[in-house]
Amino acid sequence: MRRAVRVAAVALLWLVGAALVALLAYQASVYARVWWWTEHNPSSTSFMDDRLAAMRRDDPRARLRHEWVAYARIARSLKLAVIAAEDTAFVDHEGFDWKGIEQAFEKNLKKGRIVAGGSTITQQLAKNLFLSGERSYARKVQEALITWMLESRMEKDRILEIYLNVVEWGNGVFGAQAAARHYFGVDAGRLTREQAARLAAMLPNPRYYDRNRDSAYLARRVPVILARMNQVEAP
Repeated sequence: MRRAVRVAAVALLWLVGAALVALLAYQASVYARVWWWTEHNPSSTSFMDDRLAAMRRDDPRARLRHEWVAYARIARSLKLAVIAAEDTAFVDHEGFDWKGIEQAFEKNLKKGRIVAGGSTITQQLAKNLFLSGERSYARKVQEALITWMLESRMEKDRILEIYLNVVEWGNGVFGAQAAARHYFGVDAGRLTREQAARLAAMLPNPRYYDRNRDSAYLARRVPVILARMNQVEAP
C-alpha cells in the first residue's frame, strides 16, 4: 500500500514538473516572438487567423484585407483618436490602467461573470497577437504576462504602430490602411480628424458597425472622441 502511494506521489510530481516545463517553454516562445517583433512586423495574429478560418467556413476563397503601413505614414489624427477612445493614459502607464481594472473588477463582481476587462491598448495588442476571444481569468493572467513582455521590450510608438496595423476594423478588415481604404477610400496617412474619430468609435464592435455605419451610438460617440483628442498625447 505504501509503495503504491509513493509511486503515485512520484508520478504526480513528474506530471507537475512536465506541466511546469511545458508552461515555461510556451512563455519563452511568446517572449521570443515579442522580442522578434520589436524590429520585425508580424505578418498575422491569433485574431486574424481565427477570423480568416471563420470566413473560409462560408467561402473557402475568402481573404483578409490587410496592408502594413509604417507608423510615420499613419495620420496623427488616428493615433490621437484611438488613444482618446481606448486608453487615455497610454503614454504614461506601463501596460496596465489600475483604475480601469478596479472598475472592471467591480462590474464583473456585480454581474457574476466577466463583462468588462479594463484593457489598455497594450493589453488589447497582447490579446490580438496571441489569444482567443474567450473570456476567463486564466486568459486574463496570460494577457497580463504578454502585456508585461510587450512593455518591457518595446517603446510606446512601436506598441501603437503594431496595434494600429493589426486591430480588426470590419468584416475581414484589419489595420489602419485597410480600414481607411474600406471606409473612406484614402490612405491611412490622409485621414481627417472626423474620419479618425469615427474609426476609433468603431473599435469595440467593428463588424457590427461595418454593417451599421449610421448607428446612433457612432453619432454620439464621435464628438466625444473629437473633444478628447485635444486632451491626449501620442508617442
